[in-house]
Amino acid sequence: MPDAAPQVDVEKERAAATYFKERVYATFTGLAIVLVTATAFHPEADHAFFALVLGVLGITAAGFVSEIISHLAVHREFPGRRRVEEMLKVAGGAMGTVLIPGGIIVLAWVDVLDIDTALTVCAFVFIGTLAVIGWLGVRRSRLPLRQQLLALLLLLALGLLVIGLQTVAHSV
Repeated sequence: MPDAAPQVDVEKERAAATYFKERVYATFTGLAIVLVTATAFHPEADHAFFALVLGVLGITAAGFVSEIISHLAVHREFPGRRRVEEMLKVAGGAMGTVLIPGGIIVLAWVDVLDIDTALTVCAFVFIGTLAVIGWLGVRRSRLPLRQQLLALLLLLALGLLVIGLQTVAHSV
């Protein structure tokens, strides 16, 4: 008798995919906000902080709403308590992307750092976050090492394109 294929927990896989997806959205949003704020004539720390937190909160809330709508469309009913808790956990994870950059901007707000330096550091934090998320996604794949590297380079190129588009869109 052949070995049975390992059981796949579809719910866990969907939750993990949604978690990664929302982190990517929140990170790109935070990065775009930081880049656009940095291009302002005289960026101010309080404005940068609130723009970052409210911008990421907005994209996170949009992701939460899209999950509810998707659930309604597919299952034809509101999600149960366990599913809503899962959605809130994903949203909380996405909001976590502003903790370090937000703290760095607060340091500028209380005059520990220059705002331009703080925004530059925040941009690198967001870029590093995107790199780690991309690497985790590629590493989990079953692709051979060479294809994993190619996938990571492709993700990097697409990420740079997204950053460019968001920066242009927010600065027009």
